[in-house]
Amino acid sequence: MFYFDRTYVLVLIGFLISSLAQANIQRKFDKYKKIKTQKSITGFDAARYILSTNSYNDISIKKIRGSLSDYFNPISKEIALSETSMTDTSIASLAVAAHECGHVIQYKEGYIPLRIKSYIVPAVNLGSKLSFPMILLGIFLSMGKLISIGILLFSFVLIFQIITLPVEFDASKRALRVLKESGMLVGVENDYAKDMLKSAALTYVAATISTALQFLRLWILFGNRRDD
Repeated sequence: MFYFDRTYVLVLIGFLISSLAQANIQRKFDKYKKIKTQKSITGFDAARYILSTNSYNDISIKKIRGSLSDYFNPISKEIALSETSMTDTSIASLAVAAHECGHVIQYKEGYIPLRIKSYIVPAVNLGSKLSFPMILLGIFLSMGKLISIGILLFSFVLIFQIITLPVEFDASKRALRVLKESGMLVGVENDYAKDMLKSAALTYVAATISTALQFLRLWILFGNRRDD
């Protein structure tokens, strides 16, 4: 007879929430990449305009493969835009490009949540790699301390994702403001961009909830374990 771990339901709920959020952003991206902007501005043009206007001449823009794979790397000082974001004149392209520029502005202004996020990256990388091996080793050796260390390491991942939330929401807020004030988007196009970026932000919310549910499951299963 097989034993069913009821706490696994938490993992399934987290997976469902994340899957719905990913499906939603993909649907919105597919929708808004079909709507071209009135001024026919590409994502590259938008990013270059925002950078030059703010005199961020040390920030470069490069093209990468993939869809919705765009990012800003503060270490290399590069904005990476997917081919669609780089060359297309759609609402989706401008929204994504401006969002990454929002991260650049955060970086330049020393936005505190972004700085904290950057500082804890080494701890997060360590936690993501060693948390579950440490927990499994603790179970195998019947050592509660190792399990506790594993849970602590996993908590770094959750903390990182919680800090990521204000960073992403703020970057979108900055992006929408600059798109509207610059006139790159006009009228209802601003509402479309807002809808697009809101859906993107919800993927981070979903990821945080999923990780929190995993953490809760670990705590329920092993949080009260102690060495004999």
